[in-house]
Amino acid sequence: MLALLTGLVLFLGIHSLSIVAPSLRETFARRLGEWPYKGLYSLVAIAGFVLIIQGYGAARLDPLVLYTPPVWMHLVTAVLMLIVFPGLLATYFPGRISAALKHPTLVAVKAWALAHLLSNGQLADVALFGGFLIWAVADRISMKRRSPRPIPHLRASWMNDGIVVIGGMTLYVGFLLWLHPAWIGVPVIP
Repeated sequence: MLALLTGLVLFLGIHSLSIVAPSLRETFARRLGEWPYKGLYSLVAIAGFVLIIQGYGAARLDPLVLYTPPVWMHLVTAVLMLIVFPGLLATYFPGRISAALKHPTLVAVKAWALAHLLSNGQLADVALFGGFLIWAVADRISMKRRSPRPIPHLRASWMNDGIVVIGGMTLYVGFLLWLHPAWIGVPVIP
């Protein structure tokens, strides 16, 4: 559990610089240089991500159950996950969908975290998904008071909405049928 919590602190901590201290991020980038700062940022994020994966895997071997969701909650999770993959793609393929979501990546993270909290009740699940949900909500609230940094993406187009829907649903089905069981070790469809 310590590895999971350390990973969350590193990963979500480095991603929270803009939330808690926007000027600190700019100061680091200016002093170190943009690319060295991004390199350091990436190393901390990757280290956190690796610790999250290892810690979550280890915590699942000795689970502490906090609550047991009803079996039908897996259907709610599957429906909420329909938002996730198109939301992630909408960040980089702007169109009407990304405009409607305003901050598509944060919408995707919130849907992913909430969906998994509804169907998983172990302590490690609550730490992982609850941590990401709290972070995404805090980041969305903080965006109201800070200027956004540019995100590389394609030019806005109505065709991007088609890419978002078709690509997102393809990723959803692929993850549902193959990637979730292969990578996470848990079949989505029993």
